Amino acid sequence: MTPPARRDPTDVPPSVEPPRDGVPPLSILIDYDGTISLTDVTDVVMAEHLPGNWEESAALYDAGKIGSRSQMVWELAEFDTDAELLFATAAAQPHDPGFVSFIRRAQAASIPIEVVSDGFGFFIRPALERLGVGELTVVTSRTTFVGRSASIEFPNGHPSCFVCGTCKRQRVLAHRAAGRQVVYIGDGESDRYAAGYSDIVFAKRSLERICLEAGWAFHRWTAFSEIETWLARTLEAFAGDPSTIPPLQPGAPLPRPYFCGPEAWGAGLSDPPPGSWPP
Repeated sequence: MTPPARRDPTDVPPSVEPPRDGVPPLSILIDYDGTISLTDVTDVVMAEHLPGNWEESAALYDAGKIGSRSQMVWELAEFDTDAELLFATAAAQPHDPGFVSFIRRAQAASIPIEVVSDGFGFFIRPALERLGVGELTVVTSRTTFVGRSASIEFPNGHPSCFVCGTCKRQRVLAHRAAGRQVVYIGDGESDRYAAGYSDIVFAKRSLERICLEAGWAFHRWTAFSEIETWLARTLEAFAGDPSTIPPLQPGAPLPRPYFCGPEAWGAGLSDPPPGSWPP
């Protein structure tokens, strides 16, 4: 049985609007697996429903030997099961209980929010709908199921760098180009290329290690309730003095020089070049 099309996110993100007067010039980009969800849903789905050799591709990805795009194509080539089982497994995964409250506070302040995931993507929209925040923009891959086979496309990948399935870096740069400081929230390996170009980073688990290795400033976090406390204080300070969050001016420099993508590696790569990390 082929799952309903709505379960397979195909969102191409909208253009980013410049901040209005009196509105905090912030954008919030959030990873899904292990960040909004309390488990890495992709890993759980693979562990339960894909052959054991998926761990080989995951280990190569974690070691920086292959890109996520290559990894996901490799893994789905082994797919041979009823897709509804994957959806059921994904639907059973828990989520951070403070996530929705955090989202509502940010929305009340008119701060754009995107869920950015460099994974299979098919389970994110249904999860957000169950949480009551299905209106959020989702930037991810497009996984299609036909019978007991699966394939994946990358509508949100970089046009000339093929290392990542979803280019989170490009979404960070799009929001910064609109004059917004970017708050990035993540937990793992797939977040390094977004965190490295963001203005404010909340990191836990392996993303914390990545930030330490690279010498990037970050906030440690364990629950969205902590980030909501930070956001409430930040909004209160902005209400009293808007200069506490200055908008980015056109052509504002990046937090650090390019360390990924065609600007640093050249065009056409599907795997990170040797020695590319740390930058």
